[in-house]
Amino acid sequence: MICTGLLVIALLAIAPIRIAADPPERTSTVGQRVSLNVTVYNGGAALIHDRRVVPLEEGLNRIAWRDVSARMDATSAILEPVGGTNLIGVREQNFDYDLLDPQTLLLKYIGREVTVVHEARFAGDRDTRETAEILSVNGGIALKYKDGIETGVRGHIVFPDSGGAFRERPTLVLQVESEHAQSQTLDLSYLTSGMTWRADYVGVVSADGSRLGLTGLVTLSNTSGEPYENARLQLVAGNVNVAQPQLNNAYSAMVKSGVGSDLYVSQENYYEYHLYTLARPTTILDNETKQLTLLTAQNVPIRETLELRGSPDYYRNAEPDIGDRLPVGAYVSFENRGGELGIPLPGGIVRLYKNDSHGLSQFLGSDSIDHTPKNETVRLHVGDSFDVTARKVQTDFHLVGCGADSSYKIVLANAKTVAQNVLVVEPIPGDWQILDENMPHTKSSASSATWNVSAPAGGRSTLTYTARVKWCLW
Repeated sequence: MICTGLLVIALLAIAPIRIAADPPERTSTVGQRVSLNVTVYNGGAALIHDRRVVPLEEGLNRIAWRDVSARMDATSAILEPVGGTNLIGVREQNFDYDLLDPQTLLLKYIGREVTVVHEARFAGDRDTRETAEILSVNGGIALKYKDGIETGVRGHIVFPDSGGAFRERPTLVLQVESEHAQSQTLDLSYLTSGMTWRADYVGVVSADGSRLGLTGLVTLSNTSGEPYENARLQLVAGNVNVAQPQLNNAYSAMVKSGVGSDLYVSQENYYEYHLYTLARPTTILDNETKQLTLLTAQNVPIRETLELRGSPDYYRNAEPDIGDRLPVGAYVSFENRGGELGIPLPGGIVRLYKNDSHGLSQFLGSDSIDHTPKNETVRLHVGDSFDVTARKVQTDFHLVGCGADSSYKIVLANAKTVAQNVLVVEPIPGDWQILDENMPHTKSSASSATWNVSAPAGGRSTLTYTARVKWCLW
């Protein structure tokens, strides 16, 4: 019995161990795609949800998922089944982005044998073939033949079959374990760089300057290396933190939102951001910049103001002359509420236009806005007034304890044929008070005083005041 047991052990020791071979590779292309969702963030990242119907065998499957972004973050990729009861698990995934080209092919075959075809020099001769090993491709090709080493190739090289090792397009290769053999809808989500969006606004001011027609546009750019055809597009406005050097996969869950059939874009709160969903699918080609309508609003009430804004610096020192012909800024403001507004406005550039006497629109100016929640004020610095200017001088200055008293004269000149109201806004530092003034001020904030000065048509108006400023704590 002892000998028999030893014989069995010996037979087991020399018996070959069977290792399951890798399953054959199956290619998944856009032809199997059933839906595509693209969510683009302000910071230049995008989340792709690519759903395809993929035939699976029971057990291990090897899927070459083609037509993914060349700039995808493979560490963020998640493959999930959609519907059904079939359980799947991803064993391994590899992102093949080293695409096929002559140089890449040569590099991958260093140390391997290839066939060199020497092309016939004269008519009637035949091409000859010779086996050689690629030694190097650094600064040129070096080949080792059976009788020596040569550089350069007279003719061309035939490479042996690589067994699918090379890709002409970026491909994510997945090894997937499937509980059943069936066609399964799979959702591949991943983050990619190379996609950006911003908001651009165009406003047309009415003839009397009281109202505004506003159109919001989404400017979308795609340099990810992959087109996205017939995609459901979503945009996230807000400062989303993206960890470096890799993109954060915290947003790899499917974003769900309703789509209004009568709107260009529907909007909803999404965590600490705002999510905008376009009502209709769109195609985003590679290396394309396109614009889509975000919103339209007509007859928005606006307020036009002229403002002279000062500086807190000259309240601490004696200044002989603060400035002559100081620019008076032209501002347009409106409330993001009511009517067709009242939705969060993504940050972007607002460009304003107004028709001239011939009915042609002329550019008034532009300004940038930050992300603006609903019910907040949008304030635009359009430019500076040509006909209304200011001169400011410090008429007196003396130290008082740990502070100073300083007096100023501001002369507003108006060359227009109608009177103009100018808001004189003075940021005053420290603990301050107005000791004397020829026009009443309002304390517009803890650190600013504002005077509303009317400059007569073709004339001047003068504001004088004295401010006491303390900068000590006692």
